[in-house]
Amino acid sequence: MLLAVAFAVSFFFAMNIGASGAAAAMGVAYGSGAIQRKSIALLLCGLGVFLGSLGGGEVVKTIGSGIIPSSILTIKIVTIILAASTISLFAANMIGIPLSTSEITVGAVVGAGMAYQTLYLSKLLFIVSIWIIIPVIAFTFTFIVGKWFLRLKEKHPYIEQGMWKKSLMSLLIVTGFFEAFSAGMNNVANAVGPLVGANLISVNSGTFFGGLFVALGAVLLGGRVLETNGKKIIHFSPFEGCAISGTGAILVILSSLFGLPVPLTQITTSAIIGIGTAKTGTYIWQKRIVIQLLKVWVVSPIFSLVIAYSLVKLLLDSDIYTFIAIFSVFLSTLGIISLKKTVTEEKRSLHEHGEGI
Repeated sequence: MLLAVAFAVSFFFAMNIGASGAAAAMGVAYGSGAIQRKSIALLLCGLGVFLGSLGGGEVVKTIGSGIIPSSILTIKIVTIILAASTISLFAANMIGIPLSTSEITVGAVVGAGMAYQTLYLSKLLFIVSIWIIIPVIAFTFTFIVGKWFLRLKEKHPYIEQGMWKKSLMSLLIVTGFFEAFSAGMNNVANAVGPLVGANLISVNSGTFFGGLFVALGAVLLGGRVLETNGKKIIHFSPFEGCAISGTGAILVILSSLFGLPVPLTQITTSAIIGIGTAKTGTYIWQKRIVIQLLKVWVVSPIFSLVIAYSLVKLLLDSDIYTFIAIFSVFLSTLGIISLKKTVTEEKRSLHEHGEGI
């Protein structure tokens, strides 16, 4: 029974991965108008991510046994890791935020490892450092390309019109598909890696069935994230879209070849912000959606870590006191946030109306 639950949670998680990370890969092509219909963008994304997942074996091994010893990955632990990751990702999908599935999965794995006080710390620190470095590379590269292209358009104002525009639109669809391929190659490991680490499924079968459900999630559940990445941050020209998708695809595929789980959505969004900064300066950083994305990126791995750690302590160790302590911290954090909002609103009211209590 528990084995069936573990697989069910894994495949449901895979569908949410498709909705979040994989669907965001085609957001640029959709946002720039290269693909007019959302359904076509999602279908292309699903095909690309499935094909890419077939080459994701190295990342599967890292998630399965590269962060914590595979010896502690029982069916119960695997189910808890996948459940913690799924809860975090499902919540983000409901509000349309492109969340890094690699971050929340690694966070959940680390939470389980912390509960048993066993982690490959050097490997974990290396992965986290890559999470910081690669989005910076994506931002820097697209910022430079964006500035160069602006100067090029000043000299040749018709470069994105006529046949040039049609060619760039076609190239943008290709790079978007290429990025979806990279999403499958890297992100399918997040859903099936724990199953493989516990020897519940082989690497080849895991990547096949995981890729199938990631693709299904992209097609059926990816609409909101597609809108967020494609339309709500900034509008793109065809060339800018090619730069964003191409940058994300290359960085993610290179990382996958070395077995590194990396945040595709953060890489893509960082590239989008790099282009936006080149065009509008710091104005893009003032947009509420960007601030919201940055906050979610920081909170999400910690959130899944705490959930996994709490579930292990409560369900497997019967440590109710640790669970109560964590829950109390959670409630106090919510209280502090609520109190801060109340104080801010009271100060605003006092400033506007000149009245106190």
